[in-house]
Amino acid sequence: MLSITQYFGCKIKSEELYPMIKQAGFDGTTLWWGDQFDADYRKHPEIARAAGLFVENVHTPFSAINNLWSDTIEGNELTEHLLQCVTDCAEFEIPTMVMHLSSGDEPPPFNALGLDRVKRIVEKAERKNVNIALENLRRTEYLHYALENIHSTRLGFCYDSGHHHCRTPGDELPQKYGSRLMALHLHDNDSTDDQHLLPFDSTINWQATMQRIKATGYKGAITLEVVNSRHEDLSPQEFLRIAYDRAKRLAAIK
Repeated sequence: MLSITQYFGCKIKSEELYPMIKQAGFDGTTLWWGDQFDADYRKHPEIARAAGLFVENVHTPFSAINNLWSDTIEGNELTEHLLQCVTDCAEFEIPTMVMHLSSGDEPPPFNALGLDRVKRIVEKAERKNVNIALENLRRTEYLHYALENIHSTRLGFCYDSGHHHCRTPGDELPQKYGSRLMALHLHDNDSTDDQHLLPFDSTINWQATMQRIKATGYKGAITLEVVNSRHEDLSPQEFLRIAYDRAKRLAAIK
């Protein structure tokens, strides 16, 4: 299955967006679960499915995610919000929720309080039959800390190729947690910054990357998390057609 995130740099009404993604050839989409792009984001699963798309996962907001590790009211509120996201996934029949564990170069130290909060989220996910996929970021020790201390079939890994390439190229990802791989965020960059370019537009070795992913036994969607920053002269339809061709190239790598 080939999938692309709902937001790729173009503001398009949802009633037009999802048919456009489907017409380009994609099978599925991923949704941003918050009002950053659309206050009516809870309507998007129904609209996407009406266009014939599979809703692969939702991405939870992360601007305040460092509060997860802080003994504060904000930390408690964040935890309650993430617990609600699990409930939402169950209600809207969305199988997986992608979640960050930290933000920036100097988040608070990981600790037992934050781990207990993640455990609460996972325990609710177990009850609701929802997957929690933790994404690799600048500080992968937070990912390691959670995955090595919480053993649940409902807790896994979202591999982000762009973050890996420009932030932690020395880490052996996705090899380390390949058995727990639940989602992909595939995009390119020149290793200097997180640019969210189309695959093959920059310096990631896609042959090696896809071989590592496929060696894990991953059978889920090949998902692009890209923006049209280098293709702003193209219409959204033209950009999506190119994106679909790039996704097919990734899927064909053996």
